[in-house]
Amino acid sequence: MNNKQSIIAENADSDADTTQKMTSAKVFWNRILHNRLAMFGGIVFLLIVLLSVFANFIAPYEYMAIDPANKFMMPCAEHLFGTDQYGRDIFSRVIYGGRWSLTLGLVTTIISTIGAIIVGSIAGYFGGTVDAVIMRIIDVIQCVPGILLTIIIATMLGSGLLNTCLALSFGAIWGGARLLRGQILTVRNQEYVEAARATNVKPFRIIIRYVLPNSIQPLIINACMSIGGTIMSASGLSFLGIGIQPPLPEWGAMLNDSLSSFRHYPYLMVAPLIFISLTVLSISLFGDGLRDALDPRMNA
Repeated sequence: MNNKQSIIAENADSDADTTQKMTSAKVFWNRILHNRLAMFGGIVFLLIVLLSVFANFIAPYEYMAIDPANKFMMPCAEHLFGTDQYGRDIFSRVIYGGRWSLTLGLVTTIISTIGAIIVGSIAGYFGGTVDAVIMRIIDVIQCVPGILLTIIIATMLGSGLLNTCLALSFGAIWGGARLLRGQILTVRNQEYVEAARATNVKPFRIIIRYVLPNSIQPLIINACMSIGGTIMSASGLSFLGIGIQPPLPEWGAMLNDSLSSFRHYPYLMVAPLIFISLTVLSISLFGDGLRDALDPRMNA
């Protein structure tokens, strides 16, 4: 009889948890949908992603197609954003370039977030000497300006997609690790964590199952909002000649490629700058809405 009552109680708790999760998800989406700026940012970012993904079908020309007879053509019906010094269609290059820029932003954010989870979890959960050593290392690394550190690492690794992602990721890990570590410090002494320790659950399992789910939310918000900044940093590296290199149509590389002709043909830089600005703005707006939707204090 006791076993039957225990099973019924467990099923009831499971149903209650499922209902609570469904309710929380519904509240979250309601908050997002009623935030006009967040929806605007999300729609604009989605359109940019779709343009980049389906560039093969949307672009009127190949991004590498050279037409010397039509070089430096001003924007017109045939070439919406004009052509560059080699007669290449700028509109086609911009929407193809979104693949590189967005990939840099997303891959870098994923790598840096994984690194932040590992470092922040170890420092926050174990504390003591481990925490002190890790935090002092982070302090030393963060003493170096972020862009300078990125440039140094990118120069050491060389150009290319993977190397640029690694260079950008290294500088982004530590702020996220510090943020997660602070959250874990407030969670690790909760009753459910103490109960897990008392039953000899391994530390790795405690971190994955109990600590991270209750402390990772701020890191997720931070990661989403950092994508735009990462895209700007990646474009900056390409502009300086140590990121993605021409003739690949990454937005920063396009700015670098048109620099020599900018004085006489300023329109060459307009399209990449517009797409960089729209991408960063849309991510920022959606990130603000995501933060408001996930933080109940912002909606109190």
